[in-house]
Amino acid sequence: MIPAARIAHYRRAAHLAPAVVIVAAMLAARLPVAQSHPALSLWLCLWLAADSLLLSRIIRDGAGRPDVRTVCATLAGACCLVSMAAPPALRAALLAMPGTMAAMALALLAHLALAGRQALAIVRRGGTAARWESVAAQFLPPALVRLARAELAVLHMALLRWGGPADVPPGARAFAYHRHLTPMAITLLSLSAIEAAVYHIFLGHWSRLAALAMFVVSDLGLVYLVGVVKSFRFRPILLEADSLRIRAGLLLDVAVPLNRIESVSMAIDGADVRDAATLNAALLAWPNVIVHLCAPIDHHRLLRRRRIRRVAFRLDEPEPFVRLLQWRLGQP
Repeated sequence: MIPAARIAHYRRAAHLAPAVVIVAAMLAARLPVAQSHPALSLWLCLWLAADSLLLSRIIRDGAGRPDVRTVCATLAGACCLVSMAAPPALRAALLAMPGTMAAMALALLAHLALAGRQALAIVRRGGTAARWESVAAQFLPPALVRLARAELAVLHMALLRWGGPADVPPGARAFAYHRHLTPMAITLLSLSAIEAAVYHIFLGHWSRLAALAMFVVSDLGLVYLVGVVKSFRFRPILLEADSLRIRAGLLLDVAVPLNRIESVSMAIDGADVRDAATLNAALLAWPNVIVHLCAPIDHHRLLRRRRIRRVAFRLDEPEPFVRLLQWRLGQP
């Protein structure tokens, strides 16, 4: 029997394997031998893309034989990827093969039909704004939908939200942590703006195109930085009915069930904070609150998973939080 840790390692590798295979196939399609046989190279790229995506989905889901929706979605994704990333010689060969184009169009139409039926059922059930994310996930890869949601959240926070109350659900108690970050955040933004201006001036003497590219990248980075800094005030730490949501703006959001919390304290031990089983959510400062768990929880970060036994963070006013949480836990 395969150990659980090895299965988790295989599933993490399955997220990266299709990208490696498809990139390698697209690079190989630009070799002279591939350019001299464009039709064969196109079919090989389609097969590699579809096979790697489908095998990755099977390994990640662990559900065995895939259903019709999964197969259609995988074939449609492979067709779109190869059509967009193929070199000009392969795209010209594709236009000269109407049969192949018809098969690719049928795969795409089948995916749209099956995804549209599922999306219509989700719309009819109703719900909140998360419903539209579920609808989009029927047509696009869920990871791409989550990335788009995160990008839109940052841009909305940076460009459109300049006041108003914090994001506190009904029945939750909010605890701020942004006041000690404000001076450092302003300093960081000022230094970033100066650095972007200096880069733009120096690159402008060397290459106008490079200066323009750096200007776009640096401005976009400043917008993202403004969104992250503003999110510290709009997304405080929450004590909800059955969980403690530890947030660090747009950077972190971890829900800890109250029945998993053993104790809370303001007595911080450096060894506990530096331990690998501790999630340190304090930003640019030493934590002043630490929560010990009676049972570990999983924290997923990108492709990594950690078993968390303690969570450390910093609050502007830790005493009311500790008293309230101890009362909720029934502790003196």
